Amino acid sequence: MTDPIPEHVPGESRGDDERLPADRAVPAGGTPSSDATADAAATEDADATADADGFGARGDQAYARPSSIAELRAVAQPDEVRSRANAEHWTASLYLRDISPYLTWMLLKTRVSANQVTGIMILVGWSTAAALLIPGIIGAVIALVLGQLQMLVDCSDGEVARWRGTRSPAGVFLDKVGHYTTESLIPIALGVRAATWPIHGGDWLWTTIGTALALVIVLNKALNDMVHVARANAGLAKLVDKRDASTAPSGRRLASLRRVAKFLPFHRLYHSVELTMIAVVFAILGLVIGSPLADRILVGVLLPLSVLALAGHFVAIISSRRVRG
Repeated sequence: MTDPIPEHVPGESRGDDERLPADRAVPAGGTPSSDATADAAATEDADATADADGFGARGDQAYARPSSIAELRAVAQPDEVRSRANAEHWTASLYLRDISPYLTWMLLKTRVSANQVTGIMILVGWSTAAALLIPGIIGAVIALVLGQLQMLVDCSDGEVARWRGTRSPAGVFLDKVGHYTTESLIPIALGVRAATWPIHGGDWLWTTIGTALALVIVLNKALNDMVHVARANAGLAKLVDKRDASTAPSGRRLASLRRVAKFLPFHRLYHSVELTMIAVVFAILGLVIGSPLADRILVGVLLPLSVLALAGHFVAIISSRRVRG
């Protein structure tokens, strides 16, 4: 029988937003590590995760367990994480961060490292894309559920790393691999779905469109990382993941276009979560007009919109203070 999970212990605050350091050293004693600010990646939770061997600078001491969910939340979900402008996906703010500590609690009972949790996240993401190869609404619904599960595990890998104090560049790298590959495989799967199986003749057009969509989505994601690389090579300070004057484009016209984009945020459609949600909507539409037609409308509309989003993203970056000294 597993130990019960205490939500609160005497003498603790029940508040989930206790302002403790973003990086936890030892749950009882020790020195907090330095705060690592998350990447400003478009609509993704880029949590930094653990060292490859699962032990931080504290060795076996890293495996001490929290005494309550409240304590775990205070350490693993500090305000610096919950208030991120870009790296914290809206589903995390809406409900995933409320339930992820319970998954993290169970993971902390094992010796699984945060990088291994990230590995699970990667596999779940790939499974999301694979589910879309199942025709009809069944495949789309499975992909939707797996997409949510991927984001839940993505929350927990960073929480494991923060509690154990085992954050590392390797964890950030693996997190990037997970999101880049998932968000490129999903549109490819949508293209195969639109072509129907077995693929023959002109149906290959739809796999080509799906692959082109994947390329544009990856380029759009890469623009954020290009900003960090450019600033690092120029010797500039690392950006803080928050909305301020540095992220706003200069010029009234560009500012007006940005307000329009906030009102019609089609540029946010290209995260794995949103893509699976749209896939379900069009799968339902397919029950009325036929699955192949609905799936082809979907990829046919997403590709030009993604090119527009990529162009707008580039203009927003080049006209902002983020790439200026």
